Amino acid sequence: MNAADLGLGLPVEVPSTALFTDQYELTMLQSALRGGTADRRSVFEVFTRRLPEGRRYGVVAGTGRVLDAIENFRFDPAVLAFLRERDVVDEATLAWLADYRFGGDVWGYPEGEVYFPGSPILRVEGSFAECVLLETVILSILNHDSAIAAAASRMSAAAGGRGLIEMGARRTHELAAVAAARAAYVGGFDSTSDLAAGFRYGIPTVGTSAHAFILLHDTERDAFRVQVEALGRGTTLLVDTYDVAEAVRTAVEVAGPGLGAVRIDSGDLLLVAHRVRQQLDALGARDTRIVVTSDLDEYAIASLAAAPVDAYGVGTQLVTGSGHPTCSMVYKLVARAESADPAAPLRPVAKKSLGGKASTGGRKWAARRVDADGVAEAEVVGTGQVPPHLADRQVQVRLVKAGEVVAREPLAAARDRHVAARASLPLSAVQLSRGEPVLPTESVS
Repeated sequence: MNAADLGLGLPVEVPSTALFTDQYELTMLQSALRGGTADRRSVFEVFTRRLPEGRRYGVVAGTGRVLDAIENFRFDPAVLAFLRERDVVDEATLAWLADYRFGGDVWGYPEGEVYFPGSPILRVEGSFAECVLLETVILSILNHDSAIAAAASRMSAAAGGRGLIEMGARRTHELAAVAAARAAYVGGFDSTSDLAAGFRYGIPTVGTSAHAFILLHDTERDAFRVQVEALGRGTTLLVDTYDVAEAVRTAVEVAGPGLGAVRIDSGDLLLVAHRVRQQLDALGARDTRIVVTSDLDEYAIASLAAAPVDAYGVGTQLVTGSGHPTCSMVYKLVARAESADPAAPLRPVAKKSLGGKASTGGRKWAARRVDADGVAEAEVVGTGQVPPHLADRQVQVRLVKAGEVVAREPLAAARDRHVAARASLPLSAVQLSRGEPVLPTESVS
């Protein structure tokens, strides 16, 4: 991948993803090579057994990053030297890894789509050896990004069309922050404060000043004047450092009625927003927008629905999945051939265990049944032939064919897809009250 694909015109270096894995992926490979089973055709699937408590739907995010990771899963000399030095695998396995290129097929739910318990979100097909190595990196990306996108989607629904700014970079790992901004954009956010996310993914970036800038100056008026001179009258002035009412008055005096926005970062946001709106209108700044921040989540955003707020800035709760930082997705072998013969038929396999961790064997398709009004009413998952009445309602698409990515798309396409997918669900999907998944998952054979 490079930034030219995103319309940025600048190269983005993507390092090898081969070590974004757990050691047992490589030791399984060594054992399978030794035992003669490494070349057996296999099918792995990514799914989750349940949604996070209280969530009514999940959001697929990170698919584009998964495709990048597969393309860049290469064991270069430095990586091989590290594995040799640590004696992770033997020389025969290192020789096999030196030539590794994923040559199989990947099908999955397109990015931005919604999913439910048991949905076959991603299907990876190829030899056991080439597929098993991708388990950890795929799960790492999908579990993180889908959790963030689900939180973003709930916040977007609660915002009711008002602007949403992702600003959680300082509340998570610096690399996770970039992925979180991308996932939030898929889930409905409009912009990010993180410049790395803007550079890598073309997401709109925003930001003006913090309280430190106000405190730097001898007076609040001085700070406002300098900011307006530097950034223009359309800037956003932070008005809660000292006295909000005095700051609003000063902001309009300095910038005039054409002031772009004011930001409120503390206090009773509902009450303060109403007072600030009344004051701005009285001062003639009727088009000046109000942006609120301060540890918001979907519930706080919903509580401000009646407030004269134009945009929300969200940080901590967003980048931590609003209480659910992972989706508990798993990557399971569901079918494999009985020999390395390419013509050998696939046989369903499944884990049988206690504690609700069993899986269902067989390569699966998924379709979404809708009612007469076009509203989704069930997630249908099955093996074998797809019933004719569901043939045009299948959710999975081909992402990789014989090792080549065939479904690269702009990030905006995933964002638009999510809007459409969420709109196709029953209205109860966007309720913030706790409840079961909005669609049942029906299994057919």
